[in-house]
Amino acid sequence: MYCVTVSQHPLRPTLIPRGYVTANRRGGRAPSGCIKTLALCKYLEAFSSIVMELSGNTTSNHTLNSTGAESSWEISDTTKLCRFLCYGSEEHIYTAREQGHVTIDHAGALLSLLQEGRGAEVVEEIKRFAQDGCAVRPGPAFFALALCSQHSELKTRQAAFKALKEICRDAAHLFSFIQYKKELKEGMKCGIWGRALRKAVSDWYNEQDALSLAAAVTRCKQRGGWSHQDLLRLSHTKPATDAIALISKYVTKGWKEVQGAYADKENSEEVVKVLSYLEVVEKVKHSRDETEVSSLIEEHKLEREQLLTDHLRSKQVWSALLKEISLHSILKILGKMTSNKLLEPRSSETQIICDRLQNESSLKKAKIHPFSILLASENYKRGQGYQGKTKWEADSGILKAMDCAFYKSFMNVEPIGKRLVVAVDVSTSLTSVVPGTAISTAVAAAAVTMIFARTEANTHVLAFSEGTVVPCSLSADMTLAEVTAELVKLLNDLW
Repeated sequence: MYCVTVSQHPLRPTLIPRGYVTANRRGGRAPSGCIKTLALCKYLEAFSSIVMELSGNTTSNHTLNSTGAESSWEISDTTKLCRFLCYGSEEHIYTAREQGHVTIDHAGALLSLLQEGRGAEVVEEIKRFAQDGCAVRPGPAFFALALCSQHSELKTRQAAFKALKEICRDAAHLFSFIQYKKELKEGMKCGIWGRALRKAVSDWYNEQDALSLAAAVTRCKQRGGWSHQDLLRLSHTKPATDAIALISKYVTKGWKEVQGAYADKENSEEVVKVLSYLEVVEKVKHSRDETEVSSLIEEHKLEREQLLTDHLRSKQVWSALLKEISLHSILKILGKMTSNKLLEPRSSETQIICDRLQNESSLKKAKIHPFSILLASENYKRGQGYQGKTKWEADSGILKAMDCAFYKSFMNVEPIGKRLVVAVDVSTSLTSVVPGTAISTAVAAAAVTMIFARTEANTHVLAFSEGTVVPCSLSADMTLAEVTAELVKLLNDLW
């Protein structure tokens, strides 16, 4: 049986400041691991694999052995690696504000596994976390891959470079990987732009579909001090096709050079398509006609990153963007769009937002976690951002749509299929606000409890305070308000 403890401590810098996950067995309890509530869905995916190993070979740090003497239990380096790839730390507690840059000091287990000659196994684990979306953030995976690519063992380096295209799937990921390699260069006293890296980066460009690559280089031109021009130059990339050569010239020489080189040539069909796409991107850059820009967005599925700032002040342009923009992006910019009067009551743009938020297939495709929607909803309801002076008046229709999306998004939480006991700590104030959010600790605890109650068939909920433990009568069909009220009632009864 597995026990999840949710505590509302107002001073600890976590979303639900102490959310311990422990695996119990006859010998005792395994070391705990703190859940970051905002990424609970992703954490549970990783937790399901981590906890299976914990239950098989670990107990608490100090337990009794068969002779009655105290002995220590340690978790494996593989489990520590999973923790590192999931939230950037090998420790059993993770707090939401620990978002610092990953360094080699955080990767002791990773180094141990590499020294044992298990580099290929490490790369496969990195690939699994990257492809399955198991990580809270992607940085640790790129760091681990960079470390593997500079290891002394040839097989490890080969496995790392071979997996580069699968792990670094867009330009921003590739730039992050290169930056980590640069940072590791000084500490490991080794070069970065060797033959293997040059080939891996060249393959990243050459093995992509030409139109997809054209979209990638125009959507994310640079990041962290690196640009496509830098990588193409340093990797000595030799374009594999005429279309890739066109994109390479566009990146390194600019649009005018491309026009001069390809204007009078007889080009292949693929080159013509790429040329037309780049022409559209350049046309949008210089256009001030809202109707023209909107038409090009819809026809060529252009994204927000490919537009000018002035374009984003237009309702017409946003109407075109909203049909394709991701739900994750919509949740982040709802307040800004409302503040700029792009979303007004009963407008067509507002209706598009509401329809997409309530569409089950859209929610499933975006894999949005319920807590992400709850955070966005409460922040939008607040009418003011946490940074800057932006203010807005929340639209009631959007709030209703977000409430509907919250309950529908529970289908995105994949159950781990274990017996769970969820114990909610009601010994401290339930009225304090979770740092960095507009949510009270009571609502946050209720939301996490609901996630387990609605997705795990065998879940039992308890409440505890100062040594007193009482059952909590919650059911899977209760609303968030009802669960929150029940927790507050238990607080009053116990105190």
